[in-house]
Amino acid sequence: MTQSDGELVVLAQAGDAAALGALLARHEAGMRAVALSVLGYGPDAEDAVQDTMVVALRRIGEVRDPSAVGPWLRAIVRNNSRTALRGPRAVPVAEPEWFTRPADTPTPEEALDRAAMRDWVWHSVGQLSEPDRLVTLLRYFSDASSYEQIAAVCGVPVGTVRSRLSHARRALAGGLRTAATTAHADVATFNDTRWREGSDMLTAAMGGDFERVVRDSWWPNAEMIVPGGPRGGRDLAIGGMNRDLAAGVRQRLRNVVSSGNVLIWETDLISPPDDPEHCPPAALWLQVLREGRVRQLTLFHPVPARV
Repeated sequence: MTQSDGELVVLAQAGDAAALGALLARHEAGMRAVALSVLGYGPDAEDAVQDTMVVALRRIGEVRDPSAVGPWLRAIVRNNSRTALRGPRAVPVAEPEWFTRPADTPTPEEALDRAAMRDWVWHSVGQLSEPDRLVTLLRYFSDASSYEQIAAVCGVPVGTVRSRLSHARRALAGGLRTAATTAHADVATFNDTRWREGSDMLTAAMGGDFERVVRDSWWPNAEMIVPGGPRGGRDLAIGGMNRDLAAGVRQRLRNVVSSGNVLIWETDLISPPDDPEHCPPAALWLQVLREGRVRQLTLFHPVPARV
């Protein structure tokens, strides 16, 4: 017997990737019709549909009325398509009222973290090439999510970001259409380990021991890049951290995203009380690893310091 939209949504919200794949396959023609009506025939319309499928991975838990999931998906496509006409923005969403949740329901991230779909998502992201995986993590799992910010972090043109994201979306959407119930490795323990490592390292750094952290966890020839700023090695990182500490700046770990050899830390920067505008409010540490040690760090500020 064919399952209803409502039944598939309930299963998808419980972490069934195959149910979400079946749901998206059922509504793909309607989503594409909306995109074509706004953008006409071409790659932008297909990108809008694929982007909606990736957004649905993280936001299916926000659907309040499972029977209305079709209009919810088409609303996301419509807004994404209209956005494409004006230029990119940071995070594609549907109409705000679709995302109003009862206060006692989990956030999408909490729901994803508890669900089996989490393992499917991270398994699929891990299958992408390093360049495609990097732009996907930045776009959907970090604050540096606009095309311009991703381009700055990766040191590539915006057009390259668009191309890599399009390729990654096709791969993820294609995998989701054919998602099976086969169990994938549980990533919760791995992510918890990455969080504890990051927290311990930053705690040591805030205590003035960042040089030891770098010596222990970076390759001797590791490279540090600051977009629009200096490039150097381990000494540049150690010197920058020591200057911040001397000025009274502190950092607090807020988010850790990891897949394969790509590790992202997002931190809050806390300026000293007597100089509240000393530094930008946040930092993103993009770390590319080799055999578990940092071979390249890109330090990026999603929001620049106020002048």
